[in-house]
Amino acid sequence: MPQTRTRRTLGAVTEADFARLAELRKMQTIALALLLGMAVVFVVSFILQDRYPWLGYVRAASEGGMVGALADWFAVTALFRHPLGIPIPHTNLISAKKDDIGEGLGSFIEENFLADDVVHGKLAEISGARMAGTWLSEREHAERVGSAVASAGLGALTVLDDNDVQELIEALVRKHIVDPEWGPLLGRATESFIGGEHHETLIDVAANRLEQWLVEHPAAFDRVVSSRLPSWVPSVVDRFVDQRLHSEAVRFCQTVASDRHHPFRIAIGRFLADLARDLQEQEQLQEQLEAFKLEVFDSPRIRSLAASTWQTARAALVEMLEDPASELRIRIVAAAQDFGRKLVEDPTLQYKIDVWVMGVVEHLVSTYRHDLANVVTETVQRWDAQEAAEKIELQVGKDLQFIRINGTVVGSLAGLAIYAIATLVIAPLAGA
Repeated sequence: MPQTRTRRTLGAVTEADFARLAELRKMQTIALALLLGMAVVFVVSFILQDRYPWLGYVRAASEGGMVGALADWFAVTALFRHPLGIPIPHTNLISAKKDDIGEGLGSFIEENFLADDVVHGKLAEISGARMAGTWLSEREHAERVGSAVASAGLGALTVLDDNDVQELIEALVRKHIVDPEWGPLLGRATESFIGGEHHETLIDVAANRLEQWLVEHPAAFDRVVSSRLPSWVPSVVDRFVDQRLHSEAVRFCQTVASDRHHPFRIAIGRFLADLARDLQEQEQLQEQLEAFKLEVFDSPRIRSLAASTWQTARAALVEMLEDPASELRIRIVAAAQDFGRKLVEDPTLQYKIDVWVMGVVEHLVSTYRHDLANVVTETVQRWDAQEAAEKIELQVGKDLQFIRINGTVVGSLAGLAIYAIATLVIAPLAGA
C-alpha cells in the first residue's frame, strides 16, 4: 500500500509539487485519450473500409498514430519504471542509473558552471557593490539589515557564557588598571592637566558654586561659625561675627573667580605642580598610592566590578537590540543607509569591493569546486532509487507527455503518408 500511494503521488509534498502532479496527470490523460481515440477510429475504419475505400487512408493514419503513441508511451515510461511492471531490459533507467546520473550531474556542474572562466566572466558582468548599495539605500532594506544585526547580537548575547565574559573583564581591568603603576601615570596626567590650565576652569566652577551656596544658605554658614565661638559671647556679637565672616567668604569667592592672579589660584597651581612631580619621583608616595590601589581593587572587588559591569552592559544591550525604536537600532539602520549611499556614489569604493569579492569568490570556488559538485552527486546517491525516479518524473513528466502526444500525431501523419505512397505510387507501378 505505501508503494502504491507513493507512485500515485510521486512523492509530492509541497503545494507546488501537487500543482506539478496535477499538470502531469492532465497531460497523461490527454495522451491516453488520443491513443484511445486512434484505436476507436482504427476499429471503425477497418470495419468499413471495404464499403468506403477512402477509409483506408483513415485506417492507416489511425494505425500509425497508435503505433507512435504506444512506442512513445513505452519510451517515456521506461525512463521511470518497468512498463506494465514487466522487467524488460533497459527499462526503469533512472532508478537503475541513479548513481551514474548523480555523478554525471556533479561533473557537469563542476566543469560547466564552476569553471574559472565562467565564474570570472559572470562576476565581471555585475557590480555587486553597486547593487548592494542601491538595495541598502532603501529604508525598508536597511531596517531589515538592522533587524538581522540585532537578532545576531541577541543570539551572541544568549550564547556567551557570563562567567567567561566576567573573567575577560576582570583580566582587562587587572591588566590595564590594576597592574600598571599609578604614581607616574597620575603624575604625568596631572602635569598635562596643569599645562593645559584646565585646573583654572575647575577653580572657577568651585568658586562660583561655593559663592552660590553661601548666598543661598547664610543660616547654615552662620551656625557653623557661631558654634565655634565661646558661649559667653553676647548674641549681638555672634550675629556681627556671622555677618562679617559670611560677607568676607562671599567676597573671597568672587575675588578668586574674577582674578586670574589671585594668590589662592597660584597656591593651588603650585600644589598641583608639586604633587605631579612627587608622584613621578618620590618612591614613598608611589608606594603609598600602590598600597591604596591594592586595597581598593582587591580580587573580590574586581570580580564584583566585572560582574556588575557585564550585567549592566548586557541588560542595556538586550533592551536596545530588542527595541526597534532604540537609539542603537536607529543608528544601525542609519549607518547601513549611509554605507549604501556611499557604495552608489563612490565608483572607487565599488571597484575595491567588487575586486575583493571577486577574489574571495574565485578562491572559494577554485578551492571547493569539487566539494560543491560532490554535494549534488552525494545527494542524488543518497536518494532511494524509486524516490529519485519519482522526483525527476514530477519535475519533467509533464513535458515528456508532449512526446507521447507528438508521437501520436507524427505516427498518424507517417502512417497516412506511407499508405498514400503505397496506394497511389507503388500499387500502380506494381500493376503495370
